[in-house]
Amino acid sequence: MPPKIPHDVAAIRAQLDKALNSSNQDRKPFNARCGVYVFYDYDGEPIYVGQTKEQVRTRIRRHLTNQRTDAVAMNVLDPFEVAEIEVFPFFDLEKRPGEATQQFQKRVKPTLDRAEYTLFQKVLAESALGAVLNEGEIASQETMELPSSFRVSIIPTELFERRKHPDVRLARRASTVANLARVISERDVSKGLRRTLLTQARRLERLAHERLRELGIDEQS
Repeated sequence: MPPKIPHDVAAIRAQLDKALNSSNQDRKPFNARCGVYVFYDYDGEPIYVGQTKEQVRTRIRRHLTNQRTDAVAMNVLDPFEVAEIEVFPFFDLEKRPGEATQQFQKRVKPTLDRAEYTLFQKVLAESALGAVLNEGEIASQETMELPSSFRVSIIPTELFERRKHPDVRLARRASTVANLARVISERDVSKGLRRTLLTQARRLERLAHERLRELGIDEQS
């Protein structure tokens, strides 16, 4: 009987499961109900920041598997680009006995908004482009001290170098740019989505420049 999914996809999902079950000082960061997180590409470049009130592992899995999120569906985030995840779990933000879900979400929202903005500013400072792929506006907040983070790779060692190859990633990025541009051409979209298109194009251009330098090719010839 043929396998249900390709070997590489199965291997990455297995590694993702392992990562989501990782422990840090006897606690599982991805089991926290609330948290903020950042995705990194194969160069360690931060590419997307998020927050969740539905359990960190659930939100991460929805991004990176076929349980699609808006960011994936709109071609803002290509799961293929994600090599590492860093999570900042808020273990102290849990539902109280008898607390309704809506009340819980309203109570924790101010903390998570501040945490997401703080993380957003942190990764912008670390980014070579000074930009990430978030299409939604992350409103200015008073920054805060983030909880201890946990960072893990989701790509098996045997696949990492092959998937990191710049020609493979150039093809993926070009496809993502084209798909995102098509979405924009067919809908009345936000300013944020148009800024994301520019960021994706800059990421494509930067990788293309790096590839030429790596091969010793003069860009002007």
